[in-house]
Amino acid sequence: MPNTKSAARRMRNSARKNARNNIVRSKVKNSEKKFRASLATSTPSVEALRNAISQLDKAVKNGVIKRGTADRKKSRLTLALNRATAAAK
Repeated sequence: MPNTKSAARRMRNSARKNARNNIVRSKVKNSEKKFRASLATSTPSVEALRNAISQLDKAVKNGVIKRGTADRKKSRLTLALNRATAAAK
C-alpha cells in the first residue's frame, strides 16, 4: 500500500497505463498471428501485413514498444511475405 497521496496517485496512473499497454501489445500480437496464419494459406495476405505494420507503428507512437523493436518485427514480417510469395511462384 502507498504511504503518501502522490504514491497512491502514481499507483493508479501506473495501473491505468499498464492496462492500456497490455491492450496495445495484444493488438500487435494478434495482428502478427493473423499475418502468420495468412502465410500458411496458398495466397499470403498483403493486407494482413499492412495491418500488422500499422499496429506496430501505433504501438511505437504510444510509447508501448521501442522503435527498433518495431522496425525489426516489420522487417522480419516483410521478409516472411517475400519468401512465401517467392516459394509460391
